[in-house]
Amino acid sequence: MAGMKLVSWNVNGLRAVLRKNFLTFLEAENPDILCLQETKALPGEVEPVWPQEYRAFWNPAERKGYSGTMVLTRLEPVRAWNGIGAPEHDSEGRVLTLDFGDYFLVNIYVPNSKRDLSRLGYRQEWDRALLGYLKGLEAEKPVVWCGDLNVAHTELDLARPKQNTKTHGFTAEERAGFDGFVGAGFVDTFREFEQGGGHYTWWSQMGGARARNIGWRIDYFLVSQSLRGRLRGAFIRPEITGSDHCPVGIHIE
Repeated sequence: MAGMKLVSWNVNGLRAVLRKNFLTFLEAENPDILCLQETKALPGEVEPVWPQEYRAFWNPAERKGYSGTMVLTRLEPVRAWNGIGAPEHDSEGRVLTLDFGDYFLVNIYVPNSKRDLSRLGYRQEWDRALLGYLKGLEAEKPVVWCGDLNVAHTELDLARPKQNTKTHGFTAEERAGFDGFVGAGFVDTFREFEQGGGHYTWWSQMGGARARNIGWRIDYFLVSQSLRGRLRGAFIRPEITGSDHCPVGIHIE
């Protein structure tokens, strides 16, 4: 894991972002591993136009044009697999795990509770199942996991907390789910380096929210406690457009 850069980005449609700035971003950012969420594509629908040193791993949803995760990696994993081994959670292409020998990397796109909170109950089940899966992996070796987790953890993680206490992505239930991950020993890498507010990874596409930085931090990298000492930095790239989310990443030894 010597001196690696890992990046995560919810691209809100891989085909769409490939027509925009994806390849320019990839060349400039130059990550060792890039985790993508909300790819909304099947492998055969996307021309592999990225540099040949990257190998692609896919977990598309069964439903066409929906959800989906993907990893581009320069490093060859020992193995890779899709899902968490729970059929009720594994049809939407939301979890992709790569075993890199001395650690697991898990790319995750957490379900949205929906505006009317109709999926909140399912979301709570999902959080519990995901935590069980991650702790099972961690029993074998350390875990790095990342993605669009669809929750702002604390009031620092969104621009308008008071107005959003009952909004999907900031309900007490979803925040408690994130508390569960932290309580189980996973480290929110960005907060290891930056304690202040105003740092966001998603903005509504309405009302000029992004230009005014009225956003939410809902994209994360978390690591096992045993990797904490190997963290060398964590970052957010708000200047990178092409999606309603921006990339996030870590430097780790």
